[in-house]
Amino acid sequence: MKTRAITAFFFTIVMLGSIFLGSYTFSVFYLVLSVLSLFEFYKLIKNSGIRPHRNIGLIAGALIFLMAAGLHYLKYDVKYLLLCIPLIFSVFISELYKKNKIPFANISYTFVGFVYVTIPFCFFHALGFLKDWNEYNFHFPLAFLLMLWANDTGAYLFGVKYGKRKLFERHSPKKSWEGFFGGMFTSVLVGFALSFIFTESHAWVWAGMAVLIASFGTLGDLVESMLKRSLDTKDSGGLLPGHGGLLDRFDGLLLAAPVVYAYLYLILY
Repeated sequence: MKTRAITAFFFTIVMLGSIFLGSYTFSVFYLVLSVLSLFEFYKLIKNSGIRPHRNIGLIAGALIFLMAAGLHYLKYDVKYLLLCIPLIFSVFISELYKKNKIPFANISYTFVGFVYVTIPFCFFHALGFLKDWNEYNFHFPLAFLLMLWANDTGAYLFGVKYGKRKLFERHSPKKSWEGFFGGMFTSVLVGFALSFIFTESHAWVWAGMAVLIASFGTLGDLVESMLKRSLDTKDSGGLLPGHGGLLDRFDGLLLAAPVVYAYLYLILY
């Protein structure tokens, strides 16, 4: 618990620093985070005997993130994102030169890495430019993280105190419905409190964001648990002492970020 607490403290400081220190720090930090998380995913999959195209995948993942981030800095036309396609589909050509009995499993998991890891980080990064396409604003990324952490904390505390009915025992035996609704309640409270600080949006917008984060953040946790159970692995990695890997820490973000971005974009525009 001591190691876990120390890691959580310093990692939280780094996370908050990346948000408060401006757009370039924010972009670079989440670029690195997305690439490391993708590397961790490919390493995890490799343990099952499948051989995803790690090097091509990491380069393509970094390029996808850079081009998505570049839309806010260089203001180029969205059509230039199509330049990613040749690199991404070079996975098929590369597989021709491998001697493997399950070539399309290797190809499939390479693409799954983009969908499961890279694209969600792109959506989270885009939250920083949601208010103004060309200008960075930390309100939504900060609120997202605070609500996500509030949900995790609330779910744990309510689950320990009142948890009786299992939420999804097959994938996560410790999660309970009481913990789920407790986490959502805590997240909504944080969202309501933020509405007094970040007054550009109504309280109901922040509350809706909190509900989505609690719902899809929990589902993201369950999906990552399903992945690890299918691979008979306890942790996705060992980068964060006491916490496991990056995927263990960002499992909630991976499903929640795209949904929250879509919600806010549709509500605000």
